[in-house]
Amino acid sequence: MKARFLTLGPTKSRIEIVEAGKGRDLLFLHGAGGHMRDDPLIATLSTKYRVVAPLLPGYGRSTGEDGLRDMLDVTLHALDVLAALDLKKPIVVGHSMGGMIAAEMAAVAPSEVAKLCLLAPAGLWLDEHPVADIFSKLPYELPELLFHDGELGRRLLASGGNMDDPEFLKQFLVMNARRLGMAGKILFPIPDRGLVQRLYRITARTLIVWGAADALIPPVYGHAFKKAISGSKLVKVAKAGHAVGHEKPAAVLAAIRDFF
Repeated sequence: MKARFLTLGPTKSRIEIVEAGKGRDLLFLHGAGGHMRDDPLIATLSTKYRVVAPLLPGYGRSTGEDGLRDMLDVTLHALDVLAALDLKKPIVVGHSMGGMIAAEMAAVAPSEVAKLCLLAPAGLWLDEHPVADIFSKLPYELPELLFHDGELGRRLLASGGNMDDPEFLKQFLVMNARRLGMAGKILFPIPDRGLVQRLYRITARTLIVWGAADALIPPVYGHAFKKAISGSKLVKVAKAGHAVGHEKPAAVLAAIRDFF
């Protein structure tokens, strides 16, 4: 994986872009946790695609989060990034918060997104199936919330560190505060920003992938997205949690290749 930077907009925001692999262009939009170290999903997708993965302002070395106030700002920012990257009819893949952004992009600018893959996207709210409040969770609670395999989750989230180490935990909390500060603008207190009223505008060929054991956003939301997006397909991945692409990257790659 290699990184480069893109200067964007009148505020001259500096956007970090991670790239890997060769082949057909695939734009990947990360979730509220950002990219993982040696990200297993990006690594797996890059075996078959040229993966281009921008980091949202507030994540990694990207700047400009103060200029993004709401969902519309974030959506237009993502569309600006897409345009600036000059990709060739990419498959747009978004996980969780990134899936919400990708769906908004496809709804707001249908002509710009022709192929869409949503991995356990946020953005809807069902009163009878509330989404867990990730902003209230302590670090030790995250592995079981995001992964079916909690031990795998602990290893991936710690990125080579140890969550029992006070110094590592301090660094993790500082980094996470910046990321969640950005994510909170569109996900807190609930992720409903009116997306449900715009999903009908999506004309992209759409694949929805959900971990069958998702404890953060229950799999029933997959059916809600499928019902709202005409012609979409829903694939459930067994023994996978909310971080379906990181826990079962080969299954996600296979679903994408089969569908597109």
